[in-house]
Amino acid sequence: MPLALLALAVGAFGIGTTEFVMMGLLPDVADDLDISIPTAGHLVSAYALGVVIGAPLLAAATTRMSRRSVLIGLMALFVLGNALSAVAPGEISLLAARFVSGLPHGAFFGVGAVVATGMVTPERKARSVSLMFLGLTVANIVGVPAATAMGQQLGWRATFLGVSAIGVAAIAALVVLIPRENAPAPAAGLRGELAALRSLPVWLALGTTVAGFGALFAAYSYITPMLTDAAGFADTSVTLLLALFGVGATAGNLLGGRLADHSLRGTLFGGLAALVVVLALFPVLMRTPVTAAASVALLGMAAFVTGSPLQLMVMEKATAAPSLASSANQAAFNLANAGGAWIGGLALAAGLGVTSPALAGAGLAVLGLGVAGAAWAVDRRAAVTATAHERVVAAHVPEGVERVRG
Repeated sequence: MPLALLALAVGAFGIGTTEFVMMGLLPDVADDLDISIPTAGHLVSAYALGVVIGAPLLAAATTRMSRRSVLIGLMALFVLGNALSAVAPGEISLLAARFVSGLPHGAFFGVGAVVATGMVTPERKARSVSLMFLGLTVANIVGVPAATAMGQQLGWRATFLGVSAIGVAAIAALVVLIPRENAPAPAAGLRGELAALRSLPVWLALGTTVAGFGALFAAYSYITPMLTDAAGFADTSVTLLLALFGVGATAGNLLGGRLADHSLRGTLFGGLAALVVVLALFPVLMRTPVTAAASVALLGMAAFVTGSPLQLMVMEKATAAPSLASSANQAAFNLANAGGAWIGGLALAAGLGVTSPALAGAGLAVLGLGVAGAAWAVDRRAAVTATAHERVVAAHVPEGVERVRG
């Protein structure tokens, strides 16, 4: 694999750290700014809103630029957003800074995935995407705990300065490791990129992402009360258990990349089916500490097996203009985050039990399988139609023309 993928992984590591670290810093931020924890929770939403808005807009606005320059510019915006977060004097300015921090997230992963697949042979495309995503999953094991500890010891502002430093390192890596010729400007331009989004297969792929990862976040958003109230873990054990989720996600990401290079659709169906099973078993697995800990790792693995296949599928359905569609898939991931958490919360608020969000997630995973099945059916119908058209054309070609062609 090209060493340039390391530069993308470093950027993904910084993005993953800043995305998830706010959850652990909410009490510190709330105390320092003299606001309630629910109000501080809006900082998480501000980042997610930045991702959803920034992913398609920045990808569309940079269609005429070299993808290498786009990646460097996006990471510079990332550094700016986190630096502004570190010096924000109050709640409103911090909300704005978190929104700015989220803007480059989706476009970086979207454009980065296009660059990653362009540097490898076709049979290694999914693995190249999974290696870029490796930075995101490793952030949950190393980056988020380390950044949270830094914030608790040195103050939450130090955390965002540290994340800014990671962004600077990523910029240096992008400049040094990504060759200009491997990341040229898109050939299609804005009109071609927008045309790709009118494709039904692209939208079905995006819908699979929303439903599949919505299933993950329906359960993961409420994993702490499940572990403490159902499995009986102490609050102090939750951080370590969440690291198990990162380990599972990292393993699933690498496994999904390798398997998808052999069978993209098979890996996607297998990962979604595994997610249904794991989430459906959550009420049983949460009855003992050992099985509960295992379920956290299995949840991360089952969900992230589908990560690189989903990204690659969206890109393949928008072959002529993949940058905007690839970035839109990152917006879909964050819509899944918000929507899944909302649906899981509805189950919890309805009094269905502390593990009910997992069952709601299982339902979303079944929906994801259905959307993926519809996408497969559309592809099959298109293939059959194309084959029939070729046969009709061949049947009407004069015999002399066939001889000339031969």
